[in-house]
Amino acid sequence: MVESVTISEVPESEGNIAEIISTLRSEILAHNDAYYREDAPTIPDADYDELVRRLGRLEQAHPELADEASPTATVGAAPVSGFGEVKHRVPMMSLDNAMGLDELQAWGERTARRVKELGLPVATEYVCELKIDGLALSLRYERGVFAQAATRGNGRVGEDVTANVAGIAGIPKQLATDNPPEVVEVRGELYLPVARFNELNEAQESAGLRRYANPRNTAAGSLRQKDPSITASRGLEFWCYQLGETIGGPDLPTHSATLEWLSSLGLPTNPETNVLDTVEQVYDFCREWIDRRHELEYEIDGVVVKLDPIAVQTALGMTSKAPRWAIAFKLPPEERTTLLRDIQVSIGRTGKVTPFAVLEPVLVAGSTVSMATLHNEDQVRLKDVRPGDTVIVRKAGDVIPEVVGPVMSERPQGLPAWSFPTVCPCDHHGQLVRLDGEAQHRCVAAACPQQQLARISHFVSRGALDIDGLGEQQVQLFIELGLLEDVADVFNLDYERILAERGYKEASVEKLRRSIDASRTPQLGKLLFGLNIVHLGAAGAEVLAAALGDLDSVMNATVEELSAIEGVGPVIASSVAGFFADQENRALIGRLRSRGCEPVAYERSQLPQTLAGMAIVVSGGIEGFTRDSVAAAIKARGGTSPGSVSKKTTALVVGEDPGASKLAKATELGVPILDRADFLQLLETGDLPQ
Repeated sequence: MVESVTISEVPESEGNIAEIISTLRSEILAHNDAYYREDAPTIPDADYDELVRRLGRLEQAHPELADEASPTATVGAAPVSGFGEVKHRVPMMSLDNAMGLDELQAWGERTARRVKELGLPVATEYVCELKIDGLALSLRYERGVFAQAATRGNGRVGEDVTANVAGIAGIPKQLATDNPPEVVEVRGELYLPVARFNELNEAQESAGLRRYANPRNTAAGSLRQKDPSITASRGLEFWCYQLGETIGGPDLPTHSATLEWLSSLGLPTNPETNVLDTVEQVYDFCREWIDRRHELEYEIDGVVVKLDPIAVQTALGMTSKAPRWAIAFKLPPEERTTLLRDIQVSIGRTGKVTPFAVLEPVLVAGSTVSMATLHNEDQVRLKDVRPGDTVIVRKAGDVIPEVVGPVMSERPQGLPAWSFPTVCPCDHHGQLVRLDGEAQHRCVAAACPQQQLARISHFVSRGALDIDGLGEQQVQLFIELGLLEDVADVFNLDYERILAERGYKEASVEKLRRSIDASRTPQLGKLLFGLNIVHLGAAGAEVLAAALGDLDSVMNATVEELSAIEGVGPVIASSVAGFFADQENRALIGRLRSRGCEPVAYERSQLPQTLAGMAIVVSGGIEGFTRDSVAAAIKARGGTSPGSVSKKTTALVVGEDPGASKLAKATELGVPILDRADFLQLLETGDLPQ
């Protein structure tokens, strides 16, 4: 455990500067150990960066206290003892950071002055590369064949992870050249794609295990498995960004030419890398990625800016820790620490109970966060977060903020653990129960007002019946007025009573009436989704609609018939059959129909049904199709397009950048793997290629 001192609260004076510097060094080195050796950082990157920056300012102001072992002058941490050691023939350096555009501009001006003083051309080009949030890795190829992989370690000595890296599918085992150099050592970043990280977390939660904190830590932990087959199964990927030791290679004049050469050898290089002419263009590139970071399939935490000419790089040289010709522009942090004030629970539309954290407001990723999800009781217990803790909060893009875990060194002594409530916080005080095999608790009070509000709000939402002008606020008002008790009442509103309410005028009430009337014949899949059936999402509802065609067929289907549909597992089948076996739910359907709501039968396509009965999974981008249009092409020909590979899958279609997990699963199950040409043939003929 890292023993943390709240150094920011210690006033600086000439008498205690040496003590503060010593304490900062000890704390940073302990954090380095947790991050590099244990893959379990104890504070967010932004808080760590602030400690390092403060230490650097103090050391610069007091050069008499300099120490070559200070973390401002060293890289990483010593290798983990469980792996062999590899000595880096060319040190794996770190990078200096620019924490904002103003610091980036200062670096640009400072570097331009140095270049001019050296008598070199000032008008040099810059290479901008995305800073992947993973872990640094060195790959060594001898005469074109993969020979060794090593972590950064302390920059001079790293860990030998050759056996584990050998099983990673995206790392070539042989270079794509007939005339390879004697030695090529390439540095790059090993990372875990966000989609694969989410898949792993779903598996963890299903197994009642603690969710992984973030893709970076999960990638590092996956690499350091004792069993290389586990590493191979995790779906790790790699981008290369630099040359290390090279013997017999070409004389490359620029860094951008180096990247092109590495790409020609079959080594993966990031397609978002850009060569820019001016510092102003560099600033624009960095600003752009502040907004675009979540368009990517992997996480980034900054942009690395490098001077392109190798001659300029050589002339500028390096400090003991980092090159002078490069800098890392850091994006706004997505993890911060704050106080956990309380843990409360919310009740969802199906009665699902979700604990959430009430936080001291904190700015994370550009927005203020005051609440964050805690998922379920198991996750609260496994993370061991307690009201009164200082916690790490994470928010990535549009993802709901979540609490990663506590900062144990900040926990007050004797802080009691939180207990999951047994009674619903609603007026009806229903029991909160946890069914066998489920991670979630549920409120069993049928009249629970929180469920009532959530159910009706979901029914009229965009993913279901999409009734414009009837949002959660309006639903709450109509419930309080006694106009809404269940979803069927949406089609029996008293418009005269609504008109009497303050804020409603004839035009707005008439617009609401027209919107409700327009929703009386919804698509079958949207109605099924809107009915709040436990475990049935939008995709599953569409699969049921496509397979069974009309509402009566869905209502009368048995568990066995539902389970036989590709994309409908036994849990969904049991839930759907149970929902329609309940006489109250059948009465609800009767009220919907009597009030003029009747879903349209699923329309069969006029195209030849070449894929009837087939389940086609798609992974990666298919030229000529968007993600939605490729699924539509399959469904229009009678097939289904599930999101994952299973024993029921007919074929896996792979395009650009397919998911490693789907490929591995298809190979394991013997599912045919098709390219674009095979897929087009399948659409036309329905025949799998021989």
